[in-house]
Amino acid sequence: MADPAVMEGDGSVRDMTDATDFQDVPTTTLADLLGRAQVMDIGIRPLWGPAGRLAGPAFTVSCPPGDNLMLHAAIHRAGPGSVVVVESGDRDWALAGGNVCAVARRRGIAGFVLDGLIRDLAEVREMRFPVFARGVIPIPGAKSVVRPLGEPVTCGGVRVAAGDVVVADEEGVVVVPADRRDEVLAAARARLAKEAGESLDEWEAAHRARIDKILAEQGFESGEDSDSRPG
Repeated sequence: MADPAVMEGDGSVRDMTDATDFQDVPTTTLADLLGRAQVMDIGIRPLWGPAGRLAGPAFTVSCPPGDNLMLHAAIHRAGPGSVVVVESGDRDWALAGGNVCAVARRRGIAGFVLDGLIRDLAEVREMRFPVFARGVIPIPGAKSVVRPLGEPVTCGGVRVAAGDVVVADEEGVVVVPADRRDEVLAAARARLAKEAGESLDEWEAAHRARIDKILAEQGFESGEDSDSRPG
């Protein structure tokens, strides 16, 4: 498979993977298919609501605690449609503010997923720029530490490589490895189609049969039918 995110000499990215097919795939469906290891922890959450849905190829950034230089560099290098994913772990200084988000939005960046904090939330909310992060703090970090762009990072406990598909909604953030993109998308489409064609009665019958089977295998005896009601 071709490299979905090719780094240029100045750190910019060209030929980003098109992730528009994931725009209408819920994170719940992806989480069911990929498992816990590809789901970021609950601290990475939407900072305004209703949550702006986000899906795009990852543009990866690493910032040390207290410094946001490389995120500020990334907004001028990330390709349109990309999701800027930042490893930081900083809970004392803001990685970005309103102007950084405004420039990113103007340049076509789909949104931010940050293992850290931002500021100017009112401005970000007003422009409806999707930001998933750990929270808000009013003081910005410094701009002094240079690190490579496009290297693998860890965000919300998940390893993210440049070009992986990042999907985020009000349920959370899921990372689809680039080399599993087509496989996972096909499986998600099949699952959604099946669910769309299944009535609640059909789902309930199948669900009860599955749960009762598991209970019986564990020696559980209900004693009476759960549909009965006390007089």
